[in-house]
Amino acid sequence: MYTHNLDPILFDFGFLAIRWYSLAYIGGIFIGWWLGKKIITRKFQNERHQLSLKNFDDFITCIIISIIIGGRLGYVVFYNLSYYASKPLDIIKIWEGGMSFHGALIGVIIGTFLFSIQRKINSLILLDIVACVSPIGLFFGRIANFINGELVGKTTNIPWSVIFPLVDMSPRHPSQLYEALGEGLILFLVLNFFIFKKNYKIGTCSYIFMIGYGMLRIFSEIFREPDAQIGYFLNLFSMGTILSFLMILSGLIIFNFSKKNEI
Repeated sequence: MYTHNLDPILFDFGFLAIRWYSLAYIGGIFIGWWLGKKIITRKFQNERHQLSLKNFDDFITCIIISIIIGGRLGYVVFYNLSYYASKPLDIIKIWEGGMSFHGALIGVIIGTFLFSIQRKINSLILLDIVACVSPIGLFFGRIANFINGELVGKTTNIPWSVIFPLVDMSPRHPSQLYEALGEGLILFLVLNFFIFKKNYKIGTCSYIFMIGYGMLRIFSEIFREPDAQIGYFLNLFSMGTILSFLMILSGLIIFNFSKKNEI
C-alpha cells in the first residue's frame, strides 16, 4: 500500500507555477508531432496522398485548438451541464480544470475533417496518424492525473492500493495507472505495429483506436470512481462507459466503411 504524497506542481516561481499536467499536454503534443512526421515520411509522403510535412505542421495547430475547444465543451456538456448552465462565464476558465477526452476526440475529428477539406487531403490518413500518436498524450495525461491525485479508483484491499489523503484515507485502485498502461502503452504498441505494416490499408488505425480505446476505457471504468456530480446511469453505467460504447460503435462504422471502399 502506498500513501500518495506527490506534488502536482513541479516548479513554483511565485508568479508562475509549472504543473505536471501542463507538461503532460506539452510533452504529448511535441512527441506526437515528431512521431507523426516519421509516419508521414515512411508511409504517406508521396504524390498519391499529397500529405507534406508542411501540411502536417499546420495541422498540429488545428489539432491543439480542436483539443482545447472540444475537450472543454465536452466536459461542460457531458459532465457538468447544470453547473455551467447557471454560470456560463466559467466555461472559459480552463485553468480551473475540467476537460473531457471524448469531447476532445469529437473536436479533433471535426477539426480534421475541416482541415482535410481545405487542403484536399484524405481525412482518414490524418486520423490514422492522430490515432497512432494519441496514446502518447493519453499515457502522460493519466500519469499526471495520478500525480494530481484525481480521477481516483474505487476502494480495495489489493497490495498495490493507494491512499489519496486529499480524497479520504481509504486504499484505492490506482486506476489512473491502469489507464496509462492500457489506453497509453498497450494501445500505442498495437497501433504503431499496424501503421508500419507493408500493406497497410488507410483507415485501419482509426477504427482500431476507436474500438481499442473504447474497450480499454470500459474495462478501466470498472475500477474507477464515477464522477461525483453524475454517478451511475441506471446504477450500472458511468458516463465514461456510455461514451466509450459509442466510440466502439463509431469504430465499427469506420471498419465497415473501409472494407466496402478501397481507400
